Amino acid sequence: MIALRRLNNDEFVLNSDLIETMESTPDTVLTLTTGKKIIVRNGVEDIVRKTIKYKQLCGQALQVVNKQPDP
Repeated sequence: MIALRRLNNDEFVLNSDLIETMESTPDTVLTLTTGKKIIVRNGVEDIVRKTIKYKQLCGQALQVVNKQPDP
């Protein structure tokens, strides 16, 4: 679980396992595995850092997949 902030500055906790994709458009848009989209104040790098820290605390390995084509 990671703590995030909505655009209205309300804090909430999200199960990071539900995050399917993240986009910075310029707001950060999270698409969950349920299809729901959430816009948050946190940047993509902050969410990745929080997720890695959470997974380390849980003793789980984290795999980051880069879907951008090689140059």
